[in-house]
Amino acid sequence: MKLESVSVHPLGTAAAPMPEMLCIFGTGDLGHSLVAPCLRELRYNTWHNIALLVMNHAAATQSASLIFICVHREHYEFLETMASHLKGKVLVDLSNNLKKDMYPEANARWTNSLLVLVISWYLLTITKIFLLLPILNITHTSMLQVYLCGNSAEAQQAVADVATKLGLTVLDKGSLSAARELEDLPLQLFTEWRLPLRVALGLTAFFFFYLLIRDVVYAFVEQRKDISFRIMVSLANKVFPIVSLIMLSLCYLPGVIAAFLQLYRGTKYRRFPDWLDRWMLCRKQMGLIALTFAFLHVIYTFMTSLRYAVRHKLISLMKNNKTTPFYFDNTEAWGQDSFFVLGILGFFLYVLLGLTSLPSVGGCLSWREFSFIQSKLGHLTLFICTSHCYIYGWNKFLRPSTYKWYTPPGYMLCLIVPSVVLVLKALVLLLCMDRTLTRIQQGWEMTQPREEMREATNL
Repeated sequence: MKLESVSVHPLGTAAAPMPEMLCIFGTGDLGHSLVAPCLRELRYNTWHNIALLVMNHAAATQSASLIFICVHREHYEFLETMASHLKGKVLVDLSNNLKKDMYPEANARWTNSLLVLVISWYLLTITKIFLLLPILNITHTSMLQVYLCGNSAEAQQAVADVATKLGLTVLDKGSLSAARELEDLPLQLFTEWRLPLRVALGLTAFFFFYLLIRDVVYAFVEQRKDISFRIMVSLANKVFPIVSLIMLSLCYLPGVIAAFLQLYRGTKYRRFPDWLDRWMLCRKQMGLIALTFAFLHVIYTFMTSLRYAVRHKLISLMKNNKTTPFYFDNTEAWGQDSFFVLGILGFFLYVLLGLTSLPSVGGCLSWREFSFIQSKLGHLTLFICTSHCYIYGWNKFLRPSTYKWYTPPGYMLCLIVPSVVLVLKALVLLLCMDRTLTRIQQGWEMTQPREEMREATNL
């Protein structure tokens, strides 16, 4: 056995010649993450004749036509000295940069000057998942997706075949000019969450300061009472449900706007405005943020009875007990019970919508089941949560004391957007526009050409 070559094969079997040689440059975590799936395939006998050879760069380059580079770009100097050995080879670039625009040109395009055939293949987050395979004993990677780009169809097919054997889903992104785009994909930081988070933070800040002025500042100025302790729990428990209901209604408002826009145009083949298109693409993130605020509202509600201020108030009432009659109000009982029941049902449907939005759960549902839950049950959730808020207000809007400094309470403001959404959705259903909208979404156009109209008239 040569000193620069070490053969590794299963015990009890002879070392068989390997029909396909793969070369991996790099012995770090990135190289190990690529070797781990190969060992898994060896365990399940997908590749029957397989061996692992530890060789120097020159020998490894001559023995394989498919080479994976698992080192960072700053260590690419050895490639320049091996340019003569790398001619005619297929190079798979797996390097990831630390930040965007770190180099003036893409790594794959820079490497293209060294080779005849160059493939740029970026694993994105797949690399980190590969590192967990030996630790967590994960035996399947069918849900993982990799991106591929290159200028040679034959080389792309060779790399795609290897990725398919490893249980990966390959997505071809075209020529090597897309390498810069693929390099930036692992460096994206919550790009789809930026708009929903900005909207949620803006609503939270607005209603927090609005309720702070109406409750805490008003009590200190008008009544000379210091109730600033309510900021931590009472005030927050008012902000969370308000933001949650508005964010939930914002998930379904763009769909209603798009429906009326298609009805007005009479066709689905015209693009929506950019702002509406971007709004519709982030509805899932808005719904998950709304679910988060709903969870906070439930937790804060349960801990209300444990607060010192509540216990102090109850003890004071018990000590100052007076024999005043307490009459039973049947209407008030109906209102309180309906308020709690609608809150429980709304939160249950909230959680159901959140679970079905997960890819692992939504992938197990058919399109009809998924659309039924997200559309029908989604609007039902919005209706129940809005009714929950309406019953919370009950007849408070009739009291002059409700309008402090002539400003409406927070729950009145949060009812505007969901009420508009429910009214517009009811108009679509009651005016029999839903059938016309379904036909438009299936390809029917309201404005037909004159020749087609003439043919239809003759028929």
